[in-house]
Order: sequence, then structure tokens, then C-alpha cells
Amino acid sequence: MATISSTVPSASIRRTQYDTAVSRIRFRRAIALSLMTVLLPGSAQLAAGNKRLGWIVIRTVVALAVTLLLVGLISAVFNSFAFWLLTNTFILGLVRLVLIGLALGWAFLIVDAWRLGDPLSLQRKQRLVMVGLNAGLCIALVGSLLYASHVVGVQRKFIATMFGASAVTGAHDGRFNILLLGGDSGSDRWGLRADSITVASIDAETGHTVLFGLPRNMLNFPFAKGSIMAKQFPRGYNCGSECELNSLATYAADHKQLFKKYRDPGVEATTQAVEGITGLKINYWAMVNLRGFERLVDAVGGVKLRVRDRIPIGGVGAPITGYIQPGYKKLNGFQTLWFARSRAAADDYSRMARQKCVMSAMLTQLSPQTVVTKFEEIAAASESLVSTNLPASQLSTFIPLALKAKDQKIKTVSFVPPQINTGRPDIDKIQRMVRDAIDPPKPAKSKASSKTASGSSQTPATTGSTSGSLGNIRDGYAANQSQDLAGSC
Repeated sequence: MATISSTVPSASIRRTQYDTAVSRIRFRRAIALSLMTVLLPGSAQLAAGNKRLGWIVIRTVVALAVTLLLVGLISAVFNSFAFWLLTNTFILGLVRLVLIGLALGWAFLIVDAWRLGDPLSLQRKQRLVMVGLNAGLCIALVGSLLYASHVVGVQRKFIATMFGASAVTGAHDGRFNILLLGGDSGSDRWGLRADSITVASIDAETGHTVLFGLPRNMLNFPFAKGSIMAKQFPRGYNCGSECELNSLATYAADHKQLFKKYRDPGVEATTQAVEGITGLKINYWAMVNLRGFERLVDAVGGVKLRVRDRIPIGGVGAPITGYIQPGYKKLNGFQTLWFARSRAAADDYSRMARQKCVMSAMLTQLSPQTVVTKFEEIAAASESLVSTNLPASQLSTFIPLALKAKDQKIKTVSFVPPQINTGRPDIDKIQRMVRDAIDPPKPAKSKASSKTASGSSQTPATTGSTSGSLGNIRDGYAANQSQDLAGSC
């Protein structure tokens, strides 16, 4: 009897140890099946479930991996292909559907791997661990794919909404000329008045960019030959002090019947004037809402600018409510907007110089990484910020050019005093300045003159500043006439 009683506990212990070992094996198996689904979707089904389903999933995964590899290799060789993929709304829509399908499919595979792990056979603590593990995997993997599909959807909507035009124009003499207009916005005047008028002339091969600045108060100028406005003003826009360059949008709004074919009569009238003044043929235009610009700057985390003098916030018909203090600092959207548009204690030409410095800062500081990480905020801000006739099909052309321009010096030429009398502009001289800026004449051997081909010195004689711009109205502002815009700011 003693011998029998002594063997009973021993058998019980062995049974307990056996159950514990089996439980551990089942637990490890359940964990392995879940991790296999993460590392190679379908492998859990191939090992312990529906082999047919497993092979279908694995073949699909391999096909997607090969496709991504090929796309990556082609994109590495041909950058334009990558930009085409990223800006094609059909491709983006397809990618969004694929991401949603992958998210749902992966979620199903994770749940099925959990089922194959036989959770009811596990101990209570082990089941809780598996619940947490599989829930975490679903949130991390499936959530990431769904968020990626959301970002792709935002990009697709942004491109379709922003770049809905279809008319495509090629480069003129090897250059794309883009008219950039800054609208002095308000609840009653968005789109009615362009107070910042710049032509970005971009080399179609190198991306080298020249910014031509036109003052809003220019008078007595011609329109492009054969244009609607040239027929209305065959002797030029010479109807007195009310006929300034930035008044054309108002004129067009009052004569819409003349511009029935055009999306924005005001922009079209301004374009015809800019072409008549500069001799350049404009490819596309972009109208920037200066109020909405504030949101864009905030979306990218601010812009670093050198403030040379304190810049008034407000003024010119409104009280001054504060100042932007001097120094090299990061400005938020509100401060950057006032840096660009403040006219209190300054002149229009100083403001034009500051606006070009903002353009330069945005171009050089807005990195691809910032665009990717803050794309949703940028897209939301831009939808209320920019109106343009640039077609989506041309984004794959202009994005590479922008990246090339980012690493080059930007040249600026402005048709302002002391080079140009804005009340009686010398159009022949302006067009000569344009030609010389785009295709500089060979330098003369004589060192007697330090003047540029446009007839202006590369840097104003003075090194002082007036209301935030290097230079003064007598000698000119450095950012308005510069071989290196960033260095003049």
C-alpha cells in the first residue's frame, strides 16, 4: 500500500508537467503563426491552415514585391517616372484601393492565424497575451495601411481640385514662364487685385530660374499684340493714374463679356499686360491668396527670414498693432505674411524685395521630407491658398525643375526705380533687361564698369536698409536686382 500511495503524486506531477509543456508549445505555436503572418502573409495558412489560400496570398505578396522593386529601379533611373506616378490621379486612385484591400486582407490573415493558433486551448494568461498581440498587430499594420490610403486619397483630391486645367503649353525658347500673382485678399476682394506680380522664367533643362518683378503701380504700358486688351487699348494702358497694372482685374471684372472663354478674366487681362511689357510668352499662372498664405507657412512649421529693421504689423489705413523685431529668426504664418505685405514706413519697391526674399526662403527651406510628413496640412492650406491653370499632367515636369532650382542661385530683375520709371516705363529697355537676364551678354574686357548688362549694379551702393530690405529707393533694393537672391536677403 505504501508503494502504491507513493506513486500517485509522482504521476500527478508528471501529468501537470506534461500539460504545462504542451501549453507552452501551443502558446509558442500561436505566437509563431501570428509573427509569420506579419513577416510573410500567407505563410501561417500554408503551414497550418488552408494551403490553397496560403499559396494565393504568398504569390500575391511576391508579385507586389517584384512590382515595387521594378518601380523603384525605374524611378531611380528615370526620376520623371516617379513624379508621374505620384501625380497621376488614376494611379493614385488605384494605389488607394490596393492599400485598402491590403489592409482588409492582412486583417483577415491575422485573425485567421489567431484561429489556427487554437486560442481556446491556451491558458487564460496566454489567451490574454495573444489578444493583446493580435490587436496590436491589427492596429499597427492595418492602421498604417489605412492611414497611407487616406494620405494617398488626400493627395489625389488635392491634385484633382488644384490642377484641374487641361490645356498644355510647351516651353518657349527653352523656358517655361509662370506668372505668379499675390492677391491682396479680404472678404470683399479676393481675386480682385493682384498686388504682387512676378514672372518666374525657368530653364526647361536646368531649372535655372529668373524672377522678373513688375510693380503694381506701373502706368502707360502696352499689351501683347493681337490680344483682347490690345484691341481695347491700342495705344497702351494710358488712361491716367487710375490705370495701374493691378487695376486690370477690376477692368476685366467690369467687362466680362470680353473674356467669355477664360476661367479668370482678371488674370487673363493681367497676363496680356505682362506679355506686352516683358515680351515673354506666359505658359501658366498661379494666384496666391496672401491671407491663405499664412496657413501654408504654419503648415510647414514656419520660415526662417532675416529681418533687417522692425516691420510694422498693420498701418496704411489701419492702426499699427505691433512689430516684427530685427534678427534672423523663424517666423510663423502671421509674421511672414506681414513681413511680405507691410507698407507702413516703407515703399512698394521695398515690399517687392521682401516678397522675393520670402519666395527664396520657401523654395530653399521647404524640403521633400517636410512635404511628405506634413502633406495633409499643406494640402488643406493650399486648397484655399492657390488658384492655377497648371494641368496635373505637367506636375511631373515642374516638380523636378523645382528640385533643380532649389540647389541653384536665383536671379532677380525688377522693373522699378532707379532702373525704370514706373510712371513712364521704357518698354524697350525692360525687354532688353529681360533678354540680358535670360541670356547674359559676354562680359566686356574693360573693368571700368561694374554694371550688369541690364544697366544696374549687382548690389546697391548702399549697405543700409529700409524697412527690412537691403538698399533704398534711390539706389535700389538688393533683392530686386540680384544675381543671387538668397545672398541679397
